[in-house]
Amino acid sequence: MSNTSHSEENYLKAIFHLGSEGTQAVSTNAIARNIKTQPSSVTDMMQRLSEKGLVNYRKYKGVSLTDLGRDTALSIIRKHRLWEVFLVEKLHFSWDEVHDVAEQLEHIKSEKLVDLLDEHLGFPQYDPHGDSIPDKDGNYPSRDKQLLSQLPENAQGLCIGVKDSSASFLKYLDRNKISLGDKIKLLEREDFDNSLLVLVGERKLRLSQQIAANLYLKLL
Repeated sequence: MSNTSHSEENYLKAIFHLGSEGTQAVSTNAIARNIKTQPSSVTDMMQRLSEKGLVNYRKYKGVSLTDLGRDTALSIIRKHRLWEVFLVEKLHFSWDEVHDVAEQLEHIKSEKLVDLLDEHLGFPQYDPHGDSIPDKDGNYPSRDKQLLSQLPENAQGLCIGVKDSSASFLKYLDRNKISLGDKIKLLEREDFDNSLLVLVGERKLRLSQQIAANLYLKLL
């Protein structure tokens, strides 16, 4: 992996997530919103990353990752998600606590440490939020999944992931006893606000459109 700073790695990861895994061009404004910085700062960083061969950057045309940039982003994501698994399974963190800690640990450079961590955890394929974990070669399993908000009435599936992994959203799910592996059935959709009446196990719940738009299901 290339010699990159923490800041550069955060930009590469943002481009990966915003641009369909780095394959599509992303605007500097979109990156600025994601990183929470000024577009001018993004432009400076893109020029730096371009010089390192990590991004394809043309002014006013957007930014995409080069092969090297994508490999670097996948390495960072792999470390982040493996550390999340370690924190939950071995240190008993809750799933809403691990993201910020993993953000710090993902910048560790030792590939040997990460490979041993992967082996120690039994080569997990998914993190605590249901996201796929890349292996050391950048490969990862794809999942057939759909957002609950996009399903028709009477559809049902297993909750296999979340789109929003913020602490506030995960705490909401905990309060309402919704977790990965739960069977969810869409009973009815409210025309007025698109809220959903769902069956979670044996419990009926009314979920807002915003909540439903952040839950991934594997259809049954």
